[in-house]
Amino acid sequence: MKQIRPAPVPSAQATDPIPSWNDTVPKQAIIAFVEKVTKEGSPDFVPVAERIAVFDNDGTLWPEFPMPFQLAFLFDELKRRTPNEPKLAADPMVKAALAGDMAKLFAGEHHDGLLRIIALTHTGMKTGDFQARVEAWLASAKHQRFGQPYDQLTYQPMQEVLRYLRANGFKVFIVSGGGADFMRVWTERVFSIPPEQVVGSTARTKFELSDNGPVLLKTVEDPFVNDKTGKPVGIWQFIGRRPIACFGNSDGDQAMLQYTTINNSHPSFGLIVRHTDAEREYAYDARAPISGKLVEALKEAPQRGWSVVDMKNDWKRVFGFGQ
Repeated sequence: MKQIRPAPVPSAQATDPIPSWNDTVPKQAIIAFVEKVTKEGSPDFVPVAERIAVFDNDGTLWPEFPMPFQLAFLFDELKRRTPNEPKLAADPMVKAALAGDMAKLFAGEHHDGLLRIIALTHTGMKTGDFQARVEAWLASAKHQRFGQPYDQLTYQPMQEVLRYLRANGFKVFIVSGGGADFMRVWTERVFSIPPEQVVGSTARTKFELSDNGPVLLKTVEDPFVNDKTGKPVGIWQFIGRRPIACFGNSDGDQAMLQYTTINNSHPSFGLIVRHTDAEREYAYDARAPISGKLVEALKEAPQRGWSVVDMKNDWKRVFGFGQ
C-alpha cells in the first residue's frame, strides 16, 4: 500500500517574508538586499557577525505624531504627580507642559524647558522605580486617537522586516533619540530586541550601596543626545561595528543613514519611512510639530540610493490591529 505523505509546508520566505508590504519598489529592494548579502559564494556575501541593522524607533517602528510616546508618558506623569506635589506644580515649565505650550518647552537648541521637566521628575529616581512607572503607564494609558495601548501601535510592516532580518542572521539594534532607560523597559517584549541592543539618549547614572543593597540613581548630568550626528557616535560607542542596513524616517536619521551607506566596505542599504497616510496614520514631512521633520534626508535619498517608503501606497496595513 502506497504511503501518503503530507505536502510540505512552505516556509515564510518561500511564500512572502514581509506580507504587509505591497509589491512595490521598497519591498523589492529589501528582499533583494537580504538575498544578496546572505548568499554564500557571492561577492556581496556578508558574514553573519557583520550583519548589523539599525532602526530608529519613533516614526520608524511606531508613531511619533503629534508627539513621541515618551513625551506622552512624561506629561501623564506630571498630571499624576502635580495634584500632590505643589512645588512641582508651581514650576513655570511644568505649567507650560500642562497647558500644552510646546513652543515654550522646545525653545532653545537643547529644548531647555523639556530638560527642566526631566530634571524635576527624574533626578534621584531609582532605575527600578523608573522602570516600574513606565510599565504601569504602558499597562493603563491609551493613545488618544487610536484608542489602543501605546505598545500595540507598532507598524506591522516594520515588525515583519525585523523578523525577516533576524531570520537571515542579522543582529538588530534600535538607535533612537529617545531615552535608553525608557525604551529598554519594553523593547524586548514589543520588538524582540533585548535591552542591550538599544542605543538611546542617556545621562549619568550614579551607584549607591544602600541598607537594602546596591541601587542606581538617575541624574541629568552629562547628557548624551543620541540624535542627528549623535547617532553614528552612539553606534560606534555602544555597538562597535558599522551597520550594513539602516532604517529611519526623519532628518534626525540622516547622519545614521550616511554612516551606514557611504563608503561602506560591505554592500549597504538605507530606507526612509515617509508618513503619507492621513487616514490610517498621519501625513507630514516638513510639518512635524515636535519631531520627525523630513526635508534634507528626503532630498539626499536619490543621490545615495536610499529607498523611500510611501506609507499610503507601499503598506497594505499600518498596524497589527484591525483598521
